[in-house]
Amino acid sequence: MKDIHCHLLYGIDDGSSSIEESINIIKNAYNQNITDIIITPHYMKDTKYNCNNETKQELFNILKDKVKENNIDINLYLGNEVYICEDMIDLIKNNEIKTLNDSRYILFEFPLNNMHSYSKNLMFELIRNGYVPVLAHPERYKIFKEHPEHIKDYLSLGVLLQGNYMSLYGKYGLYAKKVFKKYLKLGYYTFLGSDNHHDTNYHVKNIEKDLYKVCKSKEYINDLINNNIDKVINNEKINTNYVL
Repeated sequence: MKDIHCHLLYGIDDGSSSIEESINIIKNAYNQNITDIIITPHYMKDTKYNCNNETKQELFNILKDKVKENNIDINLYLGNEVYICEDMIDLIKNNEIKTLNDSRYILFEFPLNNMHSYSKNLMFELIRNGYVPVLAHPERYKIFKEHPEHIKDYLSLGVLLQGNYMSLYGKYGLYAKKVFKKYLKLGYYTFLGSDNHHDTNYHVKNIEKDLYKVCKSKEYINDLINNNIDKVINNEKINTNYVL
């Protein structure tokens, strides 16, 4: 299994607070048969979570060296989870925020309880500029609770969805669990990730079996937790076949 979303770059957001904590979590990930991790620290403009790419890369290189010292055979890559803002394209070009492993794919999040009026236009502009926007944990947003039809608008634009697989187990509440299962059945997700901040247990022992109970497709599950994440890492095109 691979992970496309976690907060294990220490000391720069609300995730891992130290390199020791990061190593402990990564070691446990390896022991649970996770082979590849894209580390995605928060970037929230005009907050303390605004570490630029140069500093992120320095910390990332130190972490990779430490992983190697500890003989942990796991592949690490760097990205961001970007809190949506109007100048996302400029931030990418100015080396402030990072796409996923320097690919065309950019992971972003909405405010949990509201929606910016410019959101759809920004998605269009990102795609027009050659990027593929990946929306983190759509099952958690109030806008899709109040207006469930809106998710189709973003899918139609070309936005990909990354679900948090812990939503299946109720980590984010009953509503998020319900929506997660609905999107899984409909095939709306392109990726699943952990969104791990501090949890040493990745909770993946039964994940394939539990996902299969919902969507009944081993091929789709393998795409969600392996193949499509590989395509991001290698900057390859991902084909989607939504029935909207």
